[in-house]
Amino acid sequence: MDIKKMYINGSWTESASGKTRESINPATGEVIATVTEGDAADVRRAVQAAKESFYQTREWRDMDSQARGDMLLKIADAMDAARDELAYLDAVDMGKPLREAECDVDDAIHNFRYYSSLIKAPYGGVYDVNTGFGEMHSYTVHEPVGVCGLITPWNYPLLMGVWKLAPALAAGNSVVYKPSSNCVLSSVKLFEIFDRVGMPKGSCNLVLGPGGVIGNELAENEDVDMVTFTGSTEVGQSIMRAAAGNVKKIGLELGGKSPNVIFADADLEGAVEWAMIGIFLNQGAICSAGSRIIIEESIKDQFVARLAERAKAITIGNPLENPDMGALVSEAHMKRVLDYIRSGIDEGATLVCGGERYTEGDCAKGYYVRPTIFDNCTDDMTIVKEEIFGPVVTIQTFRTEEEAVSMANNTIYGLAGAVFTTDGARALRVIKELRAGITWINCYNPCFNEAPWGGYKRSGIGRELGVYGLEEYQEVKQININLHPGVVGWYEH
Repeated sequence: MDIKKMYINGSWTESASGKTRESINPATGEVIATVTEGDAADVRRAVQAAKESFYQTREWRDMDSQARGDMLLKIADAMDAARDELAYLDAVDMGKPLREAECDVDDAIHNFRYYSSLIKAPYGGVYDVNTGFGEMHSYTVHEPVGVCGLITPWNYPLLMGVWKLAPALAAGNSVVYKPSSNCVLSSVKLFEIFDRVGMPKGSCNLVLGPGGVIGNELAENEDVDMVTFTGSTEVGQSIMRAAAGNVKKIGLELGGKSPNVIFADADLEGAVEWAMIGIFLNQGAICSAGSRIIIEESIKDQFVARLAERAKAITIGNPLENPDMGALVSEAHMKRVLDYIRSGIDEGATLVCGGERYTEGDCAKGYYVRPTIFDNCTDDMTIVKEEIFGPVVTIQTFRTEEEAVSMANNTIYGLAGAVFTTDGARALRVIKELRAGITWINCYNPCFNEAPWGGYKRSGIGRELGVYGLEEYQEVKQININLHPGVVGWYEH
């Protein structure tokens, strides 16, 4: 079995230590690849290559916008040609159903095409300024940040990487990319595409290895000008502390415990279907998952009965066979989810359905958990407060609009939230009050490359996607011009 290598300074390389690890198919428990495992020394090599690329050879940084956009289009076209392989790799490496992986690839391709066009969009500004120092002209330009360290999670192995890589490269930065150790195969394939289309040497670097080692080095390294991370709030906090050394620019898209608020006048069947998508898509491993259903008391029993009926009908199986739900990413993560389920039972929540590992047929050796619904939950329960990142949803009830808003905002997180009601005025009132960066009315989880993504409170700093996503990887420079050069005797005034 070939070793999956890192890509540093335009060459495929094993780690300095020679260490490797096995990549496991979570649907079967079988080894599907041997992967190079890097350490801090490999990060320093990659950072040095990126630094030389950005500050010395400058080929990517100084490439004109048209040529840079054309290169991103070449990447998108090459990804399109490799669509089936990329989707297959994410399905067997992460455990999501193949059709979901195919959608992820399509979104990733669109993301590169979107940013290739955005490069040439107007930006900057011209400002009227006071004349205390003579006649002056002031304007701003956007420039790349420099060397960017990009760290992504395992739940969307290809797509989360592209969310960072496409805008960072579009802005003219040089990058060091570190995907989750759990899922590296589609990232390796993507860098094969970078290599094949001719990305300049050192502009794109791929480092593989444990997050604690690789991520910490990227955050602490004085030659890294910016670090971005998507993952847990706890790790995000550690990256903030490590990045303080050289006060580098940071972007963090962190955890969530998002409320899905459903009023009695909502379309019940529609609310059930969207709630299913909100919590069971991608096996519940979505930072914006609607993991807290907060529903008006008068319709709770009817809603829960219908939701449980639909949840019990979910098909579970090998991702390549396109079930409704696939496997969780690893045995360790499956055990973590099951521990949360046990805590819910111990703390007095009512288990409506699910709550156990799924082991039927060919799934016996995989890491599957049945879709799980807890009723009669309270704010002080662990399953209500902490992000589970699995197919587990809690049910709470309210009687008034004010109570619903208070319950929705009673969390340290602020990534996402939704409101279901046929009362348009109420929908807008409640959405405005939700302390969350991504919100929906009468739907849950649609995401668009053109619109910003990010949260409030402990759900992160900054935004991805859209124009905001490009600006994250840019610095804004102010340029002031004296239109009549000469010395101004300010001290004479």
